[in-house]
Amino acid sequence: MSSLSEQFDHLADGLDFDISLEQKQKLIGFVELMAKWNKAYNLTSVRNIDEMMVKHIFDSIVVAPFLTKETYADVGTGPGLPGVPLAIMHPEKQFVLIDSLGKRIRFIKQALHELGIKNVEAIQARVETVTDKKVNAVLSRAFASIKDMLEWCEHLVEEDGQFLALKGQIHQLELDEIPSSFKVLNTEKLNVPNLDGERHLVTLVKNI
Repeated sequence: MSSLSEQFDHLADGLDFDISLEQKQKLIGFVELMAKWNKAYNLTSVRNIDEMMVKHIFDSIVVAPFLTKETYADVGTGPGLPGVPLAIMHPEKQFVLIDSLGKRIRFIKQALHELGIKNVEAIQARVETVTDKKVNAVLSRAFASIKDMLEWCEHLVEEDGQFLALKGQIHQLELDEIPSSFKVLNTEKLNVPNLDGERHLVTLVKNI
């Protein structure tokens, strides 16, 4: 734990927001559970726990300062990314995590139980079949193109809601494909400590 704790502190020094001791402990606990379950369940292609800390935990929590709504759906969440780390950072907000693979949802539910995280609901389903949920915003990390995300998730979001796409590089071609019924509100370059490659957050809204 000490080496993971030291790595965490080193990475956290590169952020411009604070993380409480309780949040740190839960984030480390989550990455430890992910590494443990990954051996049997193949939850992520990242095998090394130090890499997981950068590519999964910090790559998720850098979005925390941009969450201004109350309820979020994390679509194609995989093993709970970015939803679980963001729920740890924002215990006052509610998160619905959606993935079609049962082993991922089982892992998430077990992690929520072990870590005492109360503000997350995990649902095993294809996102287009989830018709009984309405949220203020949808989050997507490496789930689909922006165009597909908007098309598949529009029914989840309230009329004035947001769509937040976590991307690597932003390609103009992908932006050109965005339907005219939506508009890009903001594009933010994210700084993920110790991560090779670019990260961006694209925020979109419906054209009302």
